[in-house]
Amino acid sequence: QVQLVESGGGLVQAGGSLRLSCVVSRSIFDFDAMRWYRQAPGEQRLFVAQITTAGTTTYVDSLKDRFIISRDTTKNTLYLQMNNLKPEDTGTYYCSTHRVAGLPDWGQGTRVTVSS
Repeated sequence: QVQLVESGGGLVQAGGSLRLSCVVSRSIFDFDAMRWYRQAPGEQRLFVAQITTAGTTTYVDSLKDRFIISRDTTKNTLYLQMNNLKPEDTGTYYCSTHRVAGLPDWGQGTRVTVSS
């Protein structure tokens, strides 16, 4: 069983930055990709960004100019750098594994609150 532990969330003012981390209990290369999702209060969980085994990154269009996904394969850690944060970025952020054939694994999430 894979364990994912997110951290780095918190309260930040609009315009600020946060870097989220996700430590994975297995090699990131065991999966086809790693992803970040977020879930605003009362809403569905939505895709934010992905990084494949090859290092190719993909973002939801609305966030690609402010968020950066990266990884440290030596530490089995996934990151999400979030810049110029806005109140609408408030929510719980989750990392997940992605397999072409198979179900994802999820972390417990880390909460981000952006005040105006």
